[in-house]
Amino acid sequence: MKQTLDPENWNPAIGIKEYQFDNGLKLLVLPDNSMPIVSFQVHYAVGSRHERQGITGISHLFEHMMFRGSKELGPEEFARIIQAKGGDVNAFTTHDTTSFFENIPSEHLELVVRLEAERLRNLDLTPESFASEREVVRSERKLRSVDSPFGLPLELLFALAYTQHSYKWPVIGWDDDLVAMTLADCLEFHRTYYNPANIMVSVAGDVEPETARELVARYFSDIPSSGPVPAVYTKEPPQRGERRAVFKKVSQVEAFLAGFHTPALRDPDIYPLMLLAAALGLGKASRFYQKMVRPGLAIEVDVDLSPPPFTPQDPGLLVITGIVPPGQPLAALEEAVWEEISRIKADGLTTDELTRVKKLMRSQTVRVLANNFYRGLLTALLYLKTGNVNGANGLLPAYESVTLEQVQQAARTYLSEDNRTVVVVKPVSPEENAILGPVS
Repeated sequence: MKQTLDPENWNPAIGIKEYQFDNGLKLLVLPDNSMPIVSFQVHYAVGSRHERQGITGISHLFEHMMFRGSKELGPEEFARIIQAKGGDVNAFTTHDTTSFFENIPSEHLELVVRLEAERLRNLDLTPESFASEREVVRSERKLRSVDSPFGLPLELLFALAYTQHSYKWPVIGWDDDLVAMTLADCLEFHRTYYNPANIMVSVAGDVEPETARELVARYFSDIPSSGPVPAVYTKEPPQRGERRAVFKKVSQVEAFLAGFHTPALRDPDIYPLMLLAAALGLGKASRFYQKMVRPGLAIEVDVDLSPPPFTPQDPGLLVITGIVPPGQPLAALEEAVWEEISRIKADGLTTDELTRVKKLMRSQTVRVLANNFYRGLLTALLYLKTGNVNGANGLLPAYESVTLEQVQQAARTYLSEDNRTVVVVKPVSPEENAILGPVS
């Protein structure tokens, strides 16, 4: 009989074995022999947070470059080999990290360990591959940012909310920086950040810890380290008053995006804020849906606060996006959102609301922890960002311990007008849009 997952009663504690090699590489092994599958992941502690103006987007571009071949592998051959063995392979870049992973039958674990070490050691960076991937990334930027309904307004929100910290630019980078970037920039980036001292490897699934350690030692331990990477010291100063901008574009609807500065992942206030965000905007029982979407004041009121492990390492943003139906006044929706937040500041959530969102967060977290890929991801990224190897095992207790008073205090502390940045999306005609000039 097929077993079903019961989030209410299942306690998904993760067994973790940690190793460190002389060249600085860290290894986490999370054994689970329930299925003959293993997830092998290589996490580099580098993302857009580590960039500077002039080379924004280089972290994401380099994610692409890692698939362009090495001494032993031709372009895209890495992925073809893994897929031929029944596995899947992918990668992603965030503000703080760049991650590569293969989910594969456990009998082929040594193959993926060898291939990952090969492309780290012998990556083939050529003018041709660099020029090709740069154009791929520029096309991706056009699709994700320029041509998406709220991509550019969201970029403006972050650029306005952050005055000093590198979270002010998008992970995909500014187009002008991508155009100006050189192969020499990539070579320097590779020397600095793609070294064992900046790597966390996680292996989750059907493998014994010592077997994983021996395989990683065989292929990675003799790769020389170039030493510790440069630290990020810049801190965003407290905001001292609302910032507001208008973004004009061809659109069928009016909308606003509001960002509130939030604490870093390692700050315990992040958990009351997660529950507050869920109470405001998650599901049809949420405050915003019941008060604004259901009666027709809004098409959508979304609240986005990235959950662990994607919560930013440094203080991030809670983003509220409100969209009104054609003909409805945007100002009325915006005022209704602020009034609802003020109500929570004054009265807090109800016991039933807190119980509901705790169950939602528990259900989501349990389902993540039941999957070996996400176990490895969660454990490694939380460790990279907070220094706590058992951070994943602390998520459920952290959510469960949150009180009504803590949620109310989080609303009062972080969802204030002085901590708020707002971008209003104003529809214009194609003719006016052309007069405003091109976007990139």
